[in-house]
Amino acid sequence: MKRFILIVLAVFILNPVFAGEKSDGLITKKSNHSADKTIERLQAILKKKGITIFARVSHTGGAKKAKIDLRKTELLIFGNPKLGSHFFTSNQTAGIDLPMKALAWQDKKGQVWLTYNDPSYVANRHNIKDRAKFVKKMTGALNKFTDLAIMATKK
Repeated sequence: MKRFILIVLAVFILNPVFAGEKSDGLITKKSNHSADKTIERLQAILKKKGITIFARVSHTGGAKKAKIDLRKTELLIFGNPKLGSHFFTSNQTAGIDLPMKALAWQDKKGQVWLTYNDPSYVANRHNIKDRAKFVKKMTGALNKFTDLAIMATKK
């Protein structure tokens, strides 16, 4: 009986859903800047690294045109074919999730967050099991670039 209880507890503790983590494939980080500034910073970092910027979308602007009130919400669409194309050569359906996107958004309390898809989630979603090197590289790069975009500026 003790063994059964330990196994059940281990399942609950180790399972991300029960541990309080999201398993939706999104990575969200708290930003020290406005939504506009967060996206501007990320865009500048990506451009400096030679990553293609495909589009910047103001969801707030679109909502305003439709006479809908929406807190600041900015989307940046970007990609690096040197990494992303390896996902496609494994499974072309990854093209529905790539290029990558980052969303800066303001919550009800005024806090700004930066959210993007976890490359591991994208790989798993498309059953890509033969590109671990590229998933790891993309994950590391996105973590680094988004951390730089959200961090406080030195005074």
